Amino acid sequence: MHFLDQAKIFVRSGAGGPGAVSFRREKFIEYGGPDGGEGGKGGDIIFEAVPGLNTLIDFRYTQHFRAPRGKGGSGSNRTGAGGRDLVIRVPVGTQVLSDDKEHVLADFTVPGERRVFFKGGDGGRGNASYKSSTNRAPRQHGTGWPGEEAWLWLRLKLLADAGLVGLPNAGKSTFINATTNAKAKVGDYPFTTTRPQLGVVSHRNREFVIADIPGLIEGAADGAGIGDRFLGHIERCRVLLHLVDATEDKPVENYRIVRAELDAYGAGLIDKPEVIALNKIDALDPAEVKKLAAKLKRASKAEVMLLSGAAGTGLEAVLDRLVEAIGPAEAAPVVSEEDDEPGEWSPI
Repeated sequence: MHFLDQAKIFVRSGAGGPGAVSFRREKFIEYGGPDGGEGGKGGDIIFEAVPGLNTLIDFRYTQHFRAPRGKGGSGSNRTGAGGRDLVIRVPVGTQVLSDDKEHVLADFTVPGERRVFFKGGDGGRGNASYKSSTNRAPRQHGTGWPGEEAWLWLRLKLLADAGLVGLPNAGKSTFINATTNAKAKVGDYPFTTTRPQLGVVSHRNREFVIADIPGLIEGAADGAGIGDRFLGHIERCRVLLHLVDATEDKPVENYRIVRAELDAYGAGLIDKPEVIALNKIDALDPAEVKKLAAKLKRASKAEVMLLSGAAGTGLEAVLDRLVEAIGPAEAAPVVSEEDDEPGEWSPI
């Protein structure tokens, strides 16, 4: 399945049905009079967060969503049927933005969360409602209120407990492959990872989700490379695992570059708890590794863990530290069910 984290869609709620113009005509009833019923209400546009999805690829091929309008009223004061609500199912972590991307209109972070985004239009009045002492046979009726419509952007921010950051080829994909059931692509060239990867870590009777994003380079926050677009996927992580390649010429400088990009991006990334790991230590002598770790510790003013994702060295210690930083597991929130049960949606 292809990964897509942004999509533009058009939504329109259903218009109300027209009211009826009808007069009672029955044998043996001396006075008939108007009996036109009201039109039915149009269908609502409802967004629902669904677990198990991690891409917006379906919205690349289906971009227009229109709820059906209400049915027209009829004689004998019968109200028209209402249009069925249209439910648009999105992955958990999806934000609904305005057309100019300046305003966040909705943010779905809880599985099963459902929100009525646009109300359907009310039905028009039938001619029976216009009857009065001076207007005994009205022929006017309402045509129904229009629905609401707009172009919207959907933006997905994956929900993960821990996020992997680092320069290209820092070993992030190797780490997520070694600790989860993910099958991230691994190569000896920059930007092997071109889209975010999610994996579930099972460690010491605890499970947590870890996210791997494409590598960052200097200037990423200003659009350089491909990592800046995906930084939003780690905004909601509780802890960042910063991997530093020990085989590079200037690992300390590389660490500072990534930290500067996190700071430039904003959204509180620079303030998140961080676990620093010097990766690929199996490729260097122990004395050299010790020297690099000391330099990195002085620069970061934090503990530096030693790691080799390929050889499996230090994995347990790093996972222990991540579990400690993530904290206790939170109970799943309870989402109240709505009384009305919308029909199944079918994009038009």
